[in-house]
Amino acid sequence: MAESVTAVEKKDQAEEKTSGSPGFEKTNSDMSAFEQETALNQSPLHGLWAITNRELKKWYKTPIILILSLIQPVIWLGLFGKAMNFGAIFTGSSFSIPGLNIPKSVLDTLASQIMQNTFGTSDYFSFLAVGMLSFISLFMAMQSGMSVVWDRRLGFLNKELSTPLSRGAIPTGKVFASIVRGLCQAAIVLIIAVLLGLDVSHITIVAILGTFAGLFLMLMGFSSLFVMLAVRSSNQDTQMMIVNLLNLPLIFASNAMFPAKFMPGWLQPVVQANPVSYATDISRQLLLGSPGMASLGFDFLYLGSFAVAMLVLGTYISWRFLSR
Repeated sequence: MAESVTAVEKKDQAEEKTSGSPGFEKTNSDMSAFEQETALNQSPLHGLWAITNRELKKWYKTPIILILSLIQPVIWLGLFGKAMNFGAIFTGSSFSIPGLNIPKSVLDTLASQIMQNTFGTSDYFSFLAVGMLSFISLFMAMQSGMSVVWDRRLGFLNKELSTPLSRGAIPTGKVFASIVRGLCQAAIVLIIAVLLGLDVSHITIVAILGTFAGLFLMLMGFSSLFVMLAVRSSNQDTQMMIVNLLNLPLIFASNAMFPAKFMPGWLQPVVQANPVSYATDISRQLLLGSPGMASLGFDFLYLGSFAVAMLVLGTYISWRFLSR
């Protein structure tokens, strides 16, 4: 009996030594670190940068995609913008009254005044070039939803949903990637426009920053909207039909290509509700010094409300309905 008690005491002493050894403390420390890391993985923003960077890699590692996406706005600028030379209507031989000899200087002044009153700038090219910033930004925002569709078809979305990654981080990462792409391409279009003859008399650092702040809000709102529309979609044709259906109406039912004040009365409320109009209005007021359809404060407030509403709604719907 005494021998068995001694054996038990020796076993207890050995366990106490083991539990007090540095190796055991290290094991506890490792387990604690693992538990902390696991706890961090439950954060709603965990993996946000990984998803955003993955989306951006598809873009900056394939330069041909960037080049092709710039072709359309450059064509609009170089061909349509330069061809629609409205100021030439009132100058030279294109504007003459029989029996009335009007000096060319008077015609030039008249043309400049008419263009200023109509487009808020001295030439239509500058008017259109600033509108192209909203055009290219809207185009990039519309492509954000296609990434969700392709991830589902290729099985990558299933892998994302199998991780501790928050479901809200998946669409938010795609929205942020779309914002980065849109702002970069808008900057390139602005540089090309300046090289082609954009009026730079009002352009300042503050004007550029304010312009891109407006584009940022517009991109956030529309990217969230199109990602939200793609949450339950598994067919890329359906998503492309949605993009094609909304693309041109959003552009032409705005002030991006033509002044809103000359549009039909029934179209005016649509133009005034279109977020593209407010992003373009901010750009024209800051870059061209043109009178706006609203104050800058109201433009930013409208775009900010639109962006926050779409981002919150898109994140909520993704949390509820995003599935494999």
